Amino acid sequence: MTIQALQEESSISVWLLCEIAGIPRSSYYKWRNRKPSSRKQENEQLTEVMLSIYERVERTFGYRQLTLHLRDQTGKTINHKRVYRLMKVKGIRSIIRRKKKRYAHATPQQVAENVLNRQFQADASNEKWVTDVTEFKYGNGQKAYLSAILDLHDKTIISYVLGHSNNNPLVFQTLKMALQAAPGSTPLLHSDRGFQYTSLSFKKLLDDNKLTQSMSRVGRCIDNGPMESFWGTLKCEKYYLHTYRSFADLKKDIDDYIHFYNYERLQAKLNGLSPMKFRTKAA
Repeated sequence: MTIQALQEESSISVWLLCEIAGIPRSSYYKWRNRKPSSRKQENEQLTEVMLSIYERVERTFGYRQLTLHLRDQTGKTINHKRVYRLMKVKGIRSIIRRKKKRYAHATPQQVAENVLNRQFQADASNEKWVTDVTEFKYGNGQKAYLSAILDLHDKTIISYVLGHSNNNPLVFQTLKMALQAAPGSTPLLHSDRGFQYTSLSFKKLLDDNKLTQSMSRVGRCIDNGPMESFWGTLKCEKYYLHTYRSFADLKKDIDDYIHFYNYERLQAKLNGLSPMKFRTKAA
């Protein structure tokens, strides 16, 4: 209020300022002693929790993710529009940086049909898996490669391996770890047409474990959309925010993020649960 500001700045008496403004002193003091509304108090509490979440995830969450986590932490039904308004008041927004993926072409030894055909929903866990390899840089231009398998039912990262080379052992180990994590499973496994997935050795590994192979069409990365989406989330919410001097530093952050993604990062499409909570509940 103008009267309060002038009084604090110039020490002019409240009586004189009220006379000039043409309002009773009682009205001014009533305004000074007013209590904040319950709505305002609740907004202040929500903002405090929101900022705590925002800093914990290194300022990567937008209003949708913040809404999910606020609902989870407070147990209240909070509208996403309200969270969006509170973010604007505090001047915060998600930090997003995107990079285009580079594709390496290779002559395939064998290919499979696009059996998945963009049917990204699954009725149960270990029914449909998608997989891919992505690249990271660290140190003085050194490269690391992350191979992972994602379950389409609950979006859980079933297995992953970070290595120094983009080769067959990287992909083979990822699949073997997934089969160990879900013994007896015979899912459909979808990938792009990377050289590891089109090798005869990989096909034999699938056949030996009774898995059905599916591959994206040439140049159609959307055919493996959920895996591409996970790479984008991982890089935007963790990798692009840091500079990594060593392989060990990079590995630690990837380990930490995938654990966070599986166990703590809530998803609207999973009824506001994390992948592992949804998977456990379904089981």
